[in-house]
Amino acid sequence: MNTTTTANTTTDPVNTTDAASTADPVNPTTAPLRVTLLVGSNRHGRFGPVVADWLLDHLRAHDDLVPEVVDVAGTDLPTTFAPSPEATAALAEITPKLADADAFVVLTPEYNHSFPAGLKNVIDWHFTEWRAKPVGLVSYGGLAGGLRAAEHLRQVFAELHAVTVRDTVSFHNAGASFDGEGRLRDPSGPGAAAKTMLDQLVWWGRALREAKEKRPYDGV
Repeated sequence: MNTTTTANTTTDPVNTTDAASTADPVNPTTAPLRVTLLVGSNRHGRFGPVVADWLLDHLRAHDDLVPEVVDVAGTDLPTTFAPSPEATAALAEITPKLADADAFVVLTPEYNHSFPAGLKNVIDWHFTEWRAKPVGLVSYGGLAGGLRAAEHLRQVFAELHAVTVRDTVSFHNAGASFDGEGRLRDPSGPGAAAKTMLDQLVWWGRALREAKEKRPYDGV
């Protein structure tokens, strides 16, 4: 059963203005974390940009986070993993945003009880960029709110030595949750869930960053 929302929205990549500074943190225990938001849908008519813009507002409002965006819809990575000129050009844009991040937030819809192929492709093109970093999960869909996609992503990121935080944000019947201007009709629940998830992301991000400063992670 396909639980994705079919709202009529743009397929343009998410607005990435006010992107993160790449300055190195001065103090790994207190400096803001560089967090990359990975927008996981590239389907025509996708609802993802509506949720992503809401989420970016919360990321920018959090004093401990400096956001950057990677939008799957703006990538051109083949599924063959062939080192073509097109793949090289796409990776030159994407990989630094993942490598420089201290933490990630992954936004996923649910397609047929799991996450989209385009999102998996971007994840699979990388490995060390994910290692020993925390990942927050935000999902949207129909009755299930994308939760099955989020749980599948936990298994993928565990294999990549990343740490998914416990709490998630999910939008059930997402199309009906937002008005025509992209505002939540009832922001209290999702806002509280976002704060909890981002606070956990900051704790894990700082803890892992500080640990890697003392002892680089080698996968053992």
